[in-house]
Amino acid sequence: MGSAQRMKSVAELIADGEQKIVVLSAMSGTTNHLLQTTEYIRLGNASGATDMLDALEAKYRKECEGLAIDYAVLQPLFSALRKICLKPYTPQTDKDVVSFGELISTTMMTTYMSQQGEDVVLMPALDYMRINAEGEPDLMVTEQLLQTQLETYGTHRYIITQGFICRNAEGQIDNLKRGGSDYTASVVGALIEAQEIQIWTDIDGMHNNDPRFVEGTQPVRHISFDEAAELAYFGAKILHPTCILPAKMHNVPVRLLNTMCPEAPGTLINNQTSAQPVKAVAAKDGIYAVRVQSDRMLMAYGFLSRVFSVFEKYRTSIDLITTSEVAVSMSVDNNSRLDAIVTELRTLGTVSVEEGMTIISVVGDLRADNCGIESVVVQALKEIPIRMISYGGSDHNISLLIHSDYKIPALQSLSKALFQ
Repeated sequence: MGSAQRMKSVAELIADGEQKIVVLSAMSGTTNHLLQTTEYIRLGNASGATDMLDALEAKYRKECEGLAIDYAVLQPLFSALRKICLKPYTPQTDKDVVSFGELISTTMMTTYMSQQGEDVVLMPALDYMRINAEGEPDLMVTEQLLQTQLETYGTHRYIITQGFICRNAEGQIDNLKRGGSDYTASVVGALIEAQEIQIWTDIDGMHNNDPRFVEGTQPVRHISFDEAAELAYFGAKILHPTCILPAKMHNVPVRLLNTMCPEAPGTLINNQTSAQPVKAVAAKDGIYAVRVQSDRMLMAYGFLSRVFSVFEKYRTSIDLITTSEVAVSMSVDNNSRLDAIVTELRTLGTVSVEEGMTIISVVGDLRADNCGIESVVVQALKEIPIRMISYGGSDHNISLLIHSDYKIPALQSLSKALFQ
């Protein structure tokens, strides 16, 4: 929701007569603005932080005018924000300040819909959404608290709540980070065993390739949870790979829909696999290829475990892995600890690192009895140097590592071979 007009359009989508819980994000640009505000607080520049809030408050006064609602409903929130600006910075400050984005947007939507005569109520996410000490949703506690909240608010037709924000195991304001509001919607929808979880964005569901680089892409009408997770992990931006896990666990279907074209069918995600073998192609940039070569130790007992323990020590996940008798190659998308990792790996063998790489993933029902798909993929990329190939580790994914310079022709060639 980027403006008052977009908020009105969303309100029309909500008010279709069917009872629902609606999870809202902050208005577009607000979270970044609030993060800039916390940077001023961190630097001890209270005046700079106040100026940032003045600008944000002016923006929301205008948006309230566009909705014909009284700005006074937001005054307590901005007053609370200003008090935070006058306090010394702590790591908690970021989380406290950023949470106001969702608090503001949901207050505005609830007020606007109420003025339109709708039976709507605001159910605070901070009163039920919990994460554990590892930062993962605490589903047991959240379910108990959510049921209590629904006993209070459940009689209303439209229940508005915040995405992204929550409280942690210590009771402090925190956030879900990955997946944001989609994660909240998946958790809530799963716990109440909803008929369907709908995620509304500004594109028509998942596409079978990246429309920024490939012409004539088409929405994928149906995809399984496992296939959707693979696509999300390997580059599809519409979903975070973990955000639909609660829905999968509770077998609640998820539908991706387009606010700009509400009549479009979008993409249905559930636990069923459709007959079409290949669903989509995705690309993940910013990849580093790490190779460890050791004639002496590779086939020795425990060598691979020692390699993997280095990555575990520095909490860096591996995307792809291939092995031979003399070397093991891996790809990672996080270089924040890569120097330290390489230093330790050199005690095990000769290490080389290539940057500027891209993982191209072909996702679908790729079980072994679906013969021939891998040959089509390799043939489509016959003119493109391939650094690594990963196939067989998953029933839903063939992944290839290439240099990023070849990404666009690779996506275009695969689209032609697989979909046209």
